[in-house]
Amino acid sequence: MSSKSLSLKNISKRFGNVNALDNFNLEVGVGELVALLGPSGCGKTTALRVVAGLEHQDAGTVLVADKNISDVPAHKRNMGMVFQAYSLFPNLTVEENVAFGLQMRKVSKHLRLKKAHELLDLVGLDSQSKRFTHQLSGGQQQRVALARALAFEPEILLLDEPLSALDAQVRVNLREEIRRLQISLGTTTLFVTHDQEEAMAISDRVGVMNNGVLEQIDTPDALYNKPASSFVASFVGTMNRIPAHISNGMVEIFGSKVVALKRGNESGKVHALIRPESISVVATTTQGNAKVLTRSFMGASSNIICQTADGTIVQSLMTSASTGDLLPGSSVQLRILSSEVLVANV
Repeated sequence: MSSKSLSLKNISKRFGNVNALDNFNLEVGVGELVALLGPSGCGKTTALRVVAGLEHQDAGTVLVADKNISDVPAHKRNMGMVFQAYSLFPNLTVEENVAFGLQMRKVSKHLRLKKAHELLDLVGLDSQSKRFTHQLSGGQQQRVALARALAFEPEILLLDEPLSALDAQVRVNLREEIRRLQISLGTTTLFVTHDQEEAMAISDRVGVMNNGVLEQIDTPDALYNKPASSFVASFVGTMNRIPAHISNGMVEIFGSKVVALKRGNESGKVHALIRPESISVVATTTQGNAKVLTRSFMGASSNIICQTADGTIVQSLMTSASTGDLLPGSSVQLRILSSEVLVANV
């Protein structure tokens, strides 16, 4: 594969009065898989379409291997694309669909079919090469679309919600297959999704978008454990927002004082943002600071929903072996396990 780096510099794009992209910057290294994650309408698909040349930015520059391609037409950008809709040709066989792009590039029939079979073998569909696409399942059709996008060895692979139309287990299997292929071929990839689990599972880095702005881009681990804003903290994973009090950089919560990672107000009322796994629930025979509402068994872990005296709902994720006495209605003591928390203004 001839993968190259991708850079978006100060990209802005408006649709009427809406800022779809607002001074947007992104760097994707050679052979890297970067996901753009965010709610509907945040600008992630617009960013991908600007890269592909399907939308033209109002300002800014798109570079591939430091070469400005901002004004290069879409059909002359060496990019493979896979969409939510498979966009396969129903009148062509599987192998003909995969080879179609090579045919348009005047590659000989022998070489394009050879390449098609190599890729179909990689995605586990070589035995289906003579079938028509309507005879395949949704997951198989998306594998064909992926093979077709890779057939002409694109410099950049663009994936726009490619798994969202598939059943849950098929999505999990196919996302793992996409990652395996991407690593094997070393293809520089930009992946757009609204599914945080999907983004976190297969990406080298994830960019979280909100209202046309890239709020944070980092490794999945860093995004989860060191979010740069309250939006990122709340959008990535589950986050408790617990009323607390801050003074001199310390937050008082559940009777303990911990360091405030990001300060909102210097003193007074704030929300402490705490992951469920950073809160323990301990049964008590005396008056605790909360009561158990529900306990949901999820195998090795259990999800405990509690309510404090002031009505705040708190979620805890604990090992199932430690939750046997946490029955609905029981009095409990909530404890924070972390020595520092992210805070946001009320």
